[in-house]
Amino acid sequence: MNKELFSFLFILIVLSLTALNYSSKVQVPLITLLNDTKVGYHHFVEYIDKNIDKHFYQAQKISQLEEDIQKYENNHLVMQQLANEIKDLFEENNSKFKSDPKVELVRVISYKKFGNLNRVWIDMPDFNSSKIYGLTYKELVAGIVISKDGMPLALLNKDVKSSYAVYIGKEKAPGIAHGNNSKNILVKFIPTWFKINVGDEIITSGLDKIFFKGLKVGRVISVTSFQGYQNAIVEPYFKANELNYFHIIRKLH
Repeated sequence: MNKELFSFLFILIVLSLTALNYSSKVQVPLITLLNDTKVGYHHFVEYIDKNIDKHFYQAQKISQLEEDIQKYENNHLVMQQLANEIKDLFEENNSKFKSDPKVELVRVISYKKFGNLNRVWIDMPDFNSSKIYGLTYKELVAGIVISKDGMPLALLNKDVKSSYAVYIGKEKAPGIAHGNNSKNILVKFIPTWFKINVGDEIITSGLDKIFFKGLKVGRVISVTSFQGYQNAIVEPYFKANELNYFHIIRKLH
């Protein structure tokens, strides 16, 4: 490789990196292209894995699925019984309350930026960029999903911009949970007339229209007072060890 060609390639790389760092017009389509490529790769790998499982582990899978189906059928019957009883209770009291929630499984594509473990791109079809979605892992709160350049970006619990309404303890003291880019999260604006104790459990209140009421967040490890309110340091239940799949709450009712 001669010096002129080397110099040309070096200048091209520098200009490309500069454009990526300072020009959103370049960043957005490139990020979109990279995310689409990653999604395609994940779909391809999943397709291969499913076919391998289908051909080599079919008998084992069928046995496991039969056991799971029996458990799900039993749980379904229990839930159906409870649903019928609740329906009868509403009808008896002439209640107009309706509940039709929608929860959906989504896949993690990649970190938004290396070094920041609290922000990940997710693959979310039919994404509404004007909404904020609740993000869960099983029954645990994992964070929220917002729009970044028109694409779904998950802000995990510890991110400073991850925020949602919660209740604290048996008295259900209201507060706002925030990330602070550290090991724990912070619950702020707790009224002083509520007694907050170390060990109190934090759950979602549902008042922010992001989460259902009662999803688990964490436990209080310390309490302080600040400007007429109480603040609680909370150890979150969700640990971001394996970032593969989450559930998002598309609709509460």
